[in-house]
Amino acid sequence: MTNNLRDITIIGGGPTGLFGAFYAGMRGLSTRIVDSLPDLGGQLTALYPEKDIYDVGGIPKILAKDLASDMIAQGLQFGAEVFLDQQITDLIPDGDNFILRGPGAEFGTRSVLISGGKGAFEPRHLKCPGYSEFLGNGVHYTLRDPKELQNKKVLIVGGGDSALDWMLALKDIAGQITLIHRREDFRAHEDSVRKLQEAVVSGVVDLKTFHEVREIHGVDEFESVTIFDNKSDKDSTLEVDIILCLLGFKPDLGPIKSWGLDLNKNRILVNSLMATSKLGVYAAGDLVSYPGKLDLIATGFSEAAIAVNNVVCHLDPEARVNPGHSTNLKIFKDK
Repeated sequence: MTNNLRDITIIGGGPTGLFGAFYAGMRGLSTRIVDSLPDLGGQLTALYPEKDIYDVGGIPKILAKDLASDMIAQGLQFGAEVFLDQQITDLIPDGDNFILRGPGAEFGTRSVLISGGKGAFEPRHLKCPGYSEFLGNGVHYTLRDPKELQNKKVLIVGGGDSALDWMLALKDIAGQITLIHRREDFRAHEDSVRKLQEAVVSGVVDLKTFHEVREIHGVDEFESVTIFDNKSDKDSTLEVDIILCLLGFKPDLGPIKSWGLDLNKNRILVNSLMATSKLGVYAAGDLVSYPGKLDLIATGFSEAAIAVNNVVCHLDPEARVNPGHSTNLKIFKDK
């Protein structure tokens, strides 16, 4: 079946898509959100709901799940339709409009905003014996509730923001934390690296640089892990309760690759208006590429606002791109 035509359909219900829905509603566009996940919130709810978020303007610290809850309330306040557990596989031009098609559904829309975050959330996996056998059973690439690791022995593998963020979140919960990284340098915020160094000096964290996982051991259940010094090739075995492999995620566009959009590797090329190479299709968030791109929630907010305001002008060339300040808009004064 083909659902009613909407001014804009937002593919992806994470922070960027939700802020796009808010802006679309504020500009008076009929709006629809379609997401392949069972819940709105994107990575905030699907991957790390209990993780603290620090880099959203005006909020010193907030749990990811709480930020998602607030963003859902903000994004849906103008009545956007929501379709969950629904993947879009095809983008089909239909005159000046589009048909978005997925299993069992079709959606008519005048414009599209693609805001699918990291796409299919494809994690970077360890390539070592035992990893696939114990993935989900002692070996994990995400954690929904840090309290599960109360007084546990934890091995964290990685040197990016995710690894250091979880180290900081767990250092007062876990019984023992060992963090290994294959290099000496970390691809993380300077403040997180400073806090890691403080935790190492205080004895809260055992840091082993130039170390990698050799093999994960167990029979029916995970038992231990062998790591090695990649400079000396010397092995050592650790008895830990859980391994967190926090190596980041690979952007995966999935079916979007076949939609005829200009791409840069696994990202969608956009211009300064967040417009793609296909007229009427815009993109924002972690899956876009342009000079100076930063993968931040705050950047996604800005990109979504730019995209939606330019959608307004695309649909009505007489409309203003810049809506002015929200405090001056009549739509809020009537509430």
